[in-house]
Parts: sequence; C-alpha cells; structure tokens
Amino acid sequence: MRPGRTVDPGDAIMAVRREEFIPDEIFVRGEHGHLVPLNRKDAPELWQEQVQLDEPVVVQVRPDPTLPPDLCDPATGQGMESTSSSSQPSLMVEMIGMLGLERGMRALEIGTGTGYNAALLAYLLGSDNVVSVEIDEELAAHARSALERAGYPVRVITGSGKDGYAPAAPYDAVIVTAAAHTVPYAWVEQTRPGGVILVPWAETVHPDGRLARFVVKADGTAEGRFIAQAFFMPLRDQRVLPRAGFDAVERWIRSGAPDFTRYGITVTAEEQTIWLDVPDNVIASTERP
Repeated sequence: MRPGRTVDPGDAIMAVRREEFIPDEIFVRGEHGHLVPLNRKDAPELWQEQVQLDEPVVVQVRPDPTLPPDLCDPATGQGMESTSSSSQPSLMVEMIGMLGLERGMRALEIGTGTGYNAALLAYLLGSDNVVSVEIDEELAAHARSALERAGYPVRVITGSGKDGYAPAAPYDAVIVTAAAHTVPYAWVEQTRPGGVILVPWAETVHPDGRLARFVVKADGTAEGRFIAQAFFMPLRDQRVLPRAGFDAVERWIRSGAPDFTRYGITVTAEEQTIWLDVPDNVIASTERP
C-alpha cells in the first residue's frame, strides 16, 4: 500500500454540501406511494428538508418497462420507477470507510449519479485521483457541471461501468454505487494488487441486499465476502427478474438459512464462483463468455 495518511470520510460529509449536487427536480412518495415530482422553485422548504435528511433522494424516474404504457403517468407517479438516486449520506460514509483510503490513492467510482459521492472522494483524495463512470448521458452532464461548480473537477466518463476506465488505471480502490450480480473482470484488471473493490450485491444469493468487499491478488484474481447490508438499484446492464430473488430465497432456505457473512466470492478472468464458508464449497459458478 502506498504511504500516506488515512482519510476520514466523516470529514468529507461535513465539508461537502449535498444540496450542491441534487437537481432542482426530485421525486418523493405521494399519497398513494407513487413517485411524484417535487420542484425546488415550487416548494423550496420541502425540497431542502428532503435533501437534508439522512435518506436516499430519488433524482430520476422512468416508466416501469414491465407495465403497459397507458398505466404509467409521470404527473401522478403511477407506474414510474426510480432509475437514479443520491444515496443515504451515512451509508456513503460507511462504504468509503470500507475502502481503507489514504492520501495519494486513486479511486474509480462506477455510477456517478448526482456527483455527490465523487465529490466526497475528491475531497479526501484530490480531484485528480478520482475517476467516475456514468452510463446515463443526462446524469453524467449534470454531475460534471455540479462537480465543476463545487470545486471538485473529477473526470466523469460517459460510458458503461462494466468497462471501468483503463486509461487512468491502476486504481487503489473501486467503489460501485449500484447493485451487481457479476463482477466485470475489467474492475479486477484495473485495480492494483492489494487494492479493494466494493460492490453492492443483487439479491441473487442472500435474500437481503449486501455489500461484497474484494481484495485483488497479485495473480489477477479477486476474493472477498459479504460484509454489511445495503440496498441499491441495479446496474442498468445487470437487472434481474423478480424470479431471481425468489430462487435466491429458496436456495438460502435449503442451505439452512446461513448468515450472510458465511458467503464469499472469487473472481478470475475465466469465471466467478460463489461459495459458503470456504472457497472449495462452491454453490454457484458463472463462466465468462
């Protein structure tokens, strides 16, 4: 590990204002539980209240693709689903703390969203040491502008997170802000030996959302375990059908309902294996195409 001073993500939360990254239009639960728009100019006090809460703030929605279009109404929120949000600040602090960052380290973020998390990383490491990738052009443009205005000119790449960003590699840490069920090998290739990859895991193994923390080895593999609970929206190219969650619950029950800390994952260039207790006890394996 490079020599440096350990950073405290709590310092970043105190220094970086979340409201500088939240767009004027956000979405809140309405009378019937639907996501309805809330515009800052129409209700500034309510907007500010939502942004100050230690809760996720939904910043983008779309019609649920599983529903007939005539059942989806953006005005009332009926049939609309969240596609991007600003994560709960306390969870962001917890996740950044799990990376074990030090001054001088380089970090790759997968899923820029509003740019707030990238700003926290930039405060701790310096803007030149942070790269963030966002698949949605509109979100990427918003985050890029917000980061520039706030004084954290992080490089924001518009593209698929599964590719990482090789030109700025190697990284000391990769932090993913959307749930995955498969670790793209590019993330491993672009992380130095001893570096950390932190990934929210889709509900395909354990019935609850979990964080998987990997350490990259000198032989080009990465291995880790589930270490904490966290719920995130899925990466756009790793969405799972509801049936996958039901199947995960059934497998978990058949296995004796083991605690999530007993699960581990090994990632190589050829495959990804999920195991229980020890790497030899494989319960699921996925070969790469």
